[in-house]
Amino acid sequence: MTSPRLEIDLKKILHNATTLVSQLGARNISVIAITKAMLGAPELAHTLIAAGVSGLGDSRIENIERIRQSGITAPITLIRSPMISQSKRVVTQANASLNTEIEVIRRLSADAKNNGLNHGVILMVELGDLREGILPRDLESVVRNTIQLPNITLSGIGTNLACRSGVCPDHQNMTELSRLADSIESKFGIHLGIVSGGNSANMNWFADEHHPTRINNLRLGESILLGREPLYRQPIKGLHTDAITLIAEVIETKVKPKQPWGQFAQNALGTVSPKQEIASASKENILQSILAIGHQDTDPTGLQMPSGVKTLGASSDHLIIETGSVAFPPGTEVSMLPNYNGLVRAMTSPFVAKFWIAAGIPEHSTNATKATGIAEGSNQSTTPII
Repeated sequence: MTSPRLEIDLKKILHNATTLVSQLGARNISVIAITKAMLGAPELAHTLIAAGVSGLGDSRIENIERIRQSGITAPITLIRSPMISQSKRVVTQANASLNTEIEVIRRLSADAKNNGLNHGVILMVELGDLREGILPRDLESVVRNTIQLPNITLSGIGTNLACRSGVCPDHQNMTELSRLADSIESKFGIHLGIVSGGNSANMNWFADEHHPTRINNLRLGESILLGREPLYRQPIKGLHTDAITLIAEVIETKVKPKQPWGQFAQNALGTVSPKQEIASASKENILQSILAIGHQDTDPTGLQMPSGVKTLGASSDHLIIETGSVAFPPGTEVSMLPNYNGLVRAMTSPFVAKFWIAAGIPEHSTNATKATGIAEGSNQSTTPII
């Protein structure tokens, strides 16, 4: 089989999504499943719909168009504020979008009207993480302007935390979002169908939360795909953390000095190495292997290695590992678990093949490769996998 490659177990992802939909649903919280890490792959989208999510979400209109082209008609939300230059594509492909700028909403209104469509808007509120969001003091004005626009429905309000600054969703900021929802409804005599508390970072809040709030929606990506919460990257009980593996092939194995030697400057990626006190090759040697994958393919710092294997460094297309007392001959395949950043970059790389393991859902509802199938363009291989 070709390498490097991602092996994506849709059965495990189906389990994760179904479990979260059930747990959150018991508290009347719906799930918008986020597909951006997988570039809007139809294989993933069909699996998530089969799990019972209320809709899909993606940050790129190109991914949403890919999902639509596969025949999916489920509700899809654009979760990054729309670009004005893409407004027409947004209203024709997405049912709703997250917004912070009234100028953008006005353009969405005009394009929706011109195309005989109605577009839902969720206004995002800034609650401390300092990424996107309307300041709470300005929310009332934006609501007033939004509800006056034709072909626009104010579907609700939401917030995003943890993504830029690592601010944790907690009782205080979730209560603040709930209070704002109540205030808007009272002031304007409307009903907000969605109060979206955030993303997979909310899973710790959900586990500890015992106070009633208005939060009735979360936008989940990492927790479904990797089975972890993003604040501390801890596994979520009952979920698979190995649904996606990244596999790369060994291209060199040698015993080499543990430390580099010579005069030091920047490396190929522009990083200055720590000051070295070594003028010649170290007497301490290690067993070192090189994998045919690098920064151009993934985030080398975001890969969990097999037991006994340690990452030493990486360049654009080489990943250097220490393998202890076990030699990995050339041709050996090493299986790693990517974190979210490692996954996103591997999915984006055209040099990483994507191999889908079917989820066992009805044939007509997925394009997933069978468990015994091979990703397009790959070659059979009998090399061992570590």
